[in-house]
Amino acid sequence: MAIKIENFGRFDGKSVEQAWLEGEDGIKVALINWGVTVRDWRVPVAGTPRSIVLGFETFDPYPAHSPHFGSLAGRVANRIAGATFTLDGKTYAVSANEAGSCLHGGTEGLGRQVWEMEPDSATNSVKFSHFSPDGHMGFPGNVTFEAIYRLEGRTLSLELSAMPDRPTPVSLVQHQYFNLGTTDDVLGHKVQIDASAYSAVDDNLLPTGALLPVSGTQYDLREARTLRDENGEAIDYDINLALETGRDLDRPVAKVTSPENDLTLKLFTDRPGVQLYNGVWTDCPVPGLGGKRYGKHSGLCLEDQMFPGALAHAHFPSIVVTPDRPYRHFSAFELE
Repeated sequence: MAIKIENFGRFDGKSVEQAWLEGEDGIKVALINWGVTVRDWRVPVAGTPRSIVLGFETFDPYPAHSPHFGSLAGRVANRIAGATFTLDGKTYAVSANEAGSCLHGGTEGLGRQVWEMEPDSATNSVKFSHFSPDGHMGFPGNVTFEAIYRLEGRTLSLELSAMPDRPTPVSLVQHQYFNLGTTDDVLGHKVQIDASAYSAVDDNLLPTGALLPVSGTQYDLREARTLRDENGEAIDYDINLALETGRDLDRPVAKVTSPENDLTLKLFTDRPGVQLYNGVWTDCPVPGLGGKRYGKHSGLCLEDQMFPGALAHAHFPSIVVTPDRPYRHFSAFELE
């Protein structure tokens, strides 16, 4: 089946295009080349299509109101403290866009760029590519980025690569907000993540460098639980969970089940961490898909990633890539 391509809007003088991938049982995924964004993901449940991600029906709300709904975040996802880092003895000042820190690559990071888009009907995939010049948002080096989304049956996979012309930090995340159910919030979702430690953070959500055990904390999700405490009160999550080292990459690291128990999502990844975020700061002033209003806790993110704070804490796995050690990253979401 040929992949349907249609115009979706314009941004910065460039055309924003949308591609539709179709999989088993009527599953459909809409991708736009602004930020490599998963705009919609429709899954038939008991014969009725259900959108399981947060997004907008039209393009204009994205630049104005999207808190990274479905986009690719980078060059360096998550937070860089003080919007500065030192590499090979030189200090770089990057775009400060959150409390003096650099969040998700800065004000005009990869999630706010129009990428080139190339559909491949033979593999039911779309390849996105983007050239980021030396100095963009303050980051060193020319970098060519590629992202390939592929829909195979009930699995949506993502292959990421980045080729720099000199050493530079790269750490990307897919930033899909999921709501698998029919309620306005995700607090009743059951979440299980194979992580026995988490990255401690300060009051500004900046990693301290400590990895602490999840045992006895709200971050212990090794057994499936909802996102409420024992009193039924909401728990706020915006934390990096450290996945088990030496694990079998063919096994999922996380599972999320809808409150109705009619849909389960599994995450597979080769990254060492997953940022669990349940829309703590979400407050969207315009309607989303199907006219829904997106407020606090309206979606949850499973951002498979390198550890945040890696540029400041040398004992974390390095995010510096080079021409002979380019960036490679694989993840996949499987529905059942």
